[in-house]
Order: sequence, then C-alpha cells, then structure tokens
Amino acid sequence: MELIRDLFGLFGFIGEIYDNIKDFFIPKRAFAWQTLVYLSIFSWLMSSLSTGVVKSAIAFCGWAFLIAGTAWYTTENPVLIPGTNMPVGALVTGFLVSAFAFREPGQEITARTIVFWPTISALITAIPEFFEGTGTEFSTQVPKIEDRQKIIILVGSSMVVSCWLQLGFVANKWLQEFPSLQTDNFRRTFVVRTEPQISQTPRNGVLILNKLEPIVKEQIANRPWSEVEQWLKTANSRVNSLGREVIDTSLREFDEKSLWRTEARVSSLDQKNPDIYKLDLLSIWSGPSSTGSEYYLRKSCRVEPINGSRRSGEVLRVAEIECGRSSKRIMGSPPAL
Repeated sequence: MELIRDLFGLFGFIGEIYDNIKDFFIPKRAFAWQTLVYLSIFSWLMSSLSTGVVKSAIAFCGWAFLIAGTAWYTTENPVLIPGTNMPVGALVTGFLVSAFAFREPGQEITARTIVFWPTISALITAIPEFFEGTGTEFSTQVPKIEDRQKIIILVGSSMVVSCWLQLGFVANKWLQEFPSLQTDNFRRTFVVRTEPQISQTPRNGVLILNKLEPIVKEQIANRPWSEVEQWLKTANSRVNSLGREVIDTSLREFDEKSLWRTEARVSSLDQKNPDIYKLDLLSIWSGPSSTGSEYYLRKSCRVEPINGSRRSGEVLRVAEIECGRSSKRIMGSPPAL
C-alpha cells in the first residue's frame, strides 16, 4: 500500500510540474505575454525566409513583439535587484532594447549595446512612475518627492556605470591600437589591472631596432673604411630614413606607427684609438606617456676597422660592426646631436 501511495504521490508531483509548464507556455487568454513572444518567434522565422525591405520590416516587428512580451512578463511579478529599486525585468528589457537599438549587420551585440544597457534599464524603471492607472486607462502624474529622489539616484548612478563601461572599451581599444601604452604607467591612470605586470620594454620599440640592425650592418660591414667614416658622418639622417621604412613595414597594422621614429648617435668609443666608434641606434616614442615626455630604446654597436684584402700591395682596411642587445626603456629625450 505504501508503495502504491508513493507511486501516486510521484505521479501527482509529475502532474503538478506538467501543469506548471503548461501554464507557463500556453496562455490562458489570447492577449497575454506568451502571445507576443510567439509572435516574435514567428516574425523572425518569416524574416529568415524574406529579403530586402520586407525582411527588415518583419525583423523589426519581431524585436518589438519580443521586447513587449518580455516587459509584460517581467513586470507582472517584479523582483528588485538587491539594494536598488530597479526590477530585474527592467534589466532584461533594457538589454533587449539596447541590443535592438545598437545592433549592427552581422553583429547583434556591440560595445554600445553594453554601454547603454544600464542607462536604458534605469529609464525603463523610471517611466512607469510618471503614469498612474492600469490597462488602457491611465493618466500622467508627477512623481512624489521621495520617488523623484529614487529616480534621480537610479538614473544618475546608471549613467555613471555606462560612462565607466565606455571608458573601459575606449581604453581597451587604445591598448589594441597603441600596444606600447601597455608598458607605461599611463595604463594605471584609469584601470587597476589584476593580471601579472607587463614588461616595461615596449615590444614594438625592440622590433624596430631588431629589424633596423641587419640593414645597418649590410651598409657598414666589410665596406672600405673610408666610405664607412663618411657614412658615420651622416648616420642620423641615414638611420632616420631607413627606420621610417622599417616602421611603415613592421608596424603597418598598428595606428601607433606614426608615433615612432629612429635616430642615431655616433661617438668615439676609445680615446686612445679614435678609429673605434660607438654607433647608437635609437627607437624613439613620441606618443602619450605618464610623464608627459618621450622615451627611447637604444641598441649600441661597435664599429672599427680591420685588415681586409690586399690591393696594389697595400692592405685594404674594411669596417667591422658588432651590436649588443636593446636596452630597456629610457625616459626623456635622447642625447643631443
């Protein structure tokens, strides 16, 4: 007998679940929120089979039905977000409105969808406070003073959240287009990051010097020493021109390429032997920084003559060049010419 009662109890529990599911999906009357949601599904199905203006018009109706049905369902039994007077339903409806208003071809969710979501949700929460009545019988009203304070605080705080979201998207876009900003304390001005510290050496600055080094070596190594000395006298203009080509080629995918330039500094490396030169290749960042001034990276090369082949009974001296590793970021402008 107990087993039979348990079975009937189980069947009753399953039947209760079935009734709840049926009541949720099947409206008791034609004018219900389920009807609007089903109309939106039907509209999207029809729009997928259409083209041109008809497709856009039917899709518009689908969005309108979905927003109206969702708003209706979530306002019947509103659940407030803890600590606020904003219903969860307004947050859901606000997201749908924002997604509909700021969607782009091939992309339903955009950055603007997320940015405007809190503000639109707050406005949806505030609008009913200016009306009284139900159904088709309603009239406008001025909210009470205490309600006005709640509305102002809710809308104002939501706008602040939208501003912070927009700042986050803008900062992230900056870091994508200008990756060298990641190495500067400039990135801490707005956002506190929790990931491991990023290297303080800008990779694009190192890339420029590494690409520039073999080109300079090609123009110096094993060349007659007299020609190399003339080259060193005009090293800055030569390196500036070569570096521009390297930057345009290596950094073509970054908007920051116009903020980099290259220069050279030539000095005597050994006071006792004036034929040994120090050639500094510089990649200089002139973009925004936390200090307000530019910085640069340096790759030092040693240029000196060595004995080469014999010509007409004389030993021809040629140039030899050896370069070290790129330095870390050096704050401030490079040494004067």
